[in-house]
Amino acid sequence: MPLNLSVPVLDSMRHLYTWFFRLMLPLMLLHLWWRGRADPNYRKRWSERFGLVPSRPGTRRRWRERFGVVPDRASRAPLIWIHSVSVGETLAAVPLIKELALRHPRWQWLVTTTTPTGSQRVHNALDPILNGRLLHYYLPFDLPECLAPFLDALRPNILVSMETELWPNLLATCNKRGIPAVLVNGRLSAKSAKGYGRFPRLTRDMMDHLSKIVAQYPADAERFVALGMPAEQVVAVGNIKFDLHIGSGLESEALVLSHQWRGASKRPVWLAASTHGGEDEVILEAHQTLLREFPDLLLVLVPRHPARFDSVARLCRERDLALVRRSDKRVPGADDRVLLGDTMGELLRFYGVCDVAFVGGSLAPVGGHNMIEPAAWGVPVVCGPHLHNFSTVASLMQEAGGLVVVNDAAELATQVSAWLRDEALRDDAGARGRAVAEQNSGALARTVEEVEALMPR
Repeated sequence: MPLNLSVPVLDSMRHLYTWFFRLMLPLMLLHLWWRGRADPNYRKRWSERFGLVPSRPGTRRRWRERFGVVPDRASRAPLIWIHSVSVGETLAAVPLIKELALRHPRWQWLVTTTTPTGSQRVHNALDPILNGRLLHYYLPFDLPECLAPFLDALRPNILVSMETELWPNLLATCNKRGIPAVLVNGRLSAKSAKGYGRFPRLTRDMMDHLSKIVAQYPADAERFVALGMPAEQVVAVGNIKFDLHIGSGLESEALVLSHQWRGASKRPVWLAASTHGGEDEVILEAHQTLLREFPDLLLVLVPRHPARFDSVARLCRERDLALVRRSDKRVPGADDRVLLGDTMGELLRFYGVCDVAFVGGSLAPVGGHNMIEPAAWGVPVVCGPHLHNFSTVASLMQEAGGLVVVNDAAELATQVSAWLRDEALRDDAGARGRAVAEQNSGALARTVEEVEALMPR
């Protein structure tokens, strides 16, 4: 009997992916349960991950739909779906949402994330802005049986995915339902492109189901095109993270913190932000070296993930470093040597207090985190060598002299010491980084235009 080859090869690859995902689902659930040991929020709201959410008002199927009468989508307020995996992508999405919400006050907003920290950040940043126009859920598992009830209940008009969030079944399901999908602030490192290239048919399938890619830089755009995205559907506009506005209110809050933390002695402060496992030990070793030269130096240490707050606190105590936790709402005393940033949503404010900033995910092979935020404050930045997630931004700042790359605790201590000793040198490096941030702004306006153009008329 001849084989039935009627199913396209691209679809068959996605079907293979789907069945593999189903087989792995028990392990994914076990992983969520395991992570719940440190953060109980991972054990909550599992129904959302299976796509089970309440119907949005105006979308519930009525009996007349059985007879082919479907409510006109245009008669309802448009629902814009933004997917940002976690904190970093959510922070990038906030200014985009703010600008679009200002221009289109009738639009409703659905924001999905995959982590509890991303969820908390969504509500903290957007609830005050959207005034009841915000829905937030976890992204369902990338399975048709999980995505279908989710889309039935909410019926978004467009999917705007942030940076690198590409899911085969999500894109295929949206395409089948006529929902445009756009990737904005898209970035694709050479390393990630190589990974996608190992599955060319599945990757091309995803490219076929995207309406547009608004990439950060030409190099990102070229990699997307090489993976199968039509060149006419890709545009490079820059990184919207450069469009960071530090208002007077935030400046005032940072000034208050600076007075509290520095005290009458005007003690120096350096910040280690978004650190990962393996980096904290290096930072604390560098801090102990720096304390020999600057005995009253305060380190503000902010781990990337809340689940690590307690373990980082133990590391400090094991090294006999007097510690105060931000969550204790106590001002660091003269004898405190480390302030543990164990709260959410305050990092941008902390950058405005420090003299020097180390940005994590760079000594560990993570790929780096957002060094634009300290640059926007005029704070000189030091990072480790692993910066592939921010390769273009890092190159621009390094060439300008606003960023220095180090490899270990000794180099980190040497660089921080040099900037703490010489205020003029420190201010010059900070000004160079700020100039890069200012010169590369403007991507937000272009991104807004691209999203508006894809909204169904």
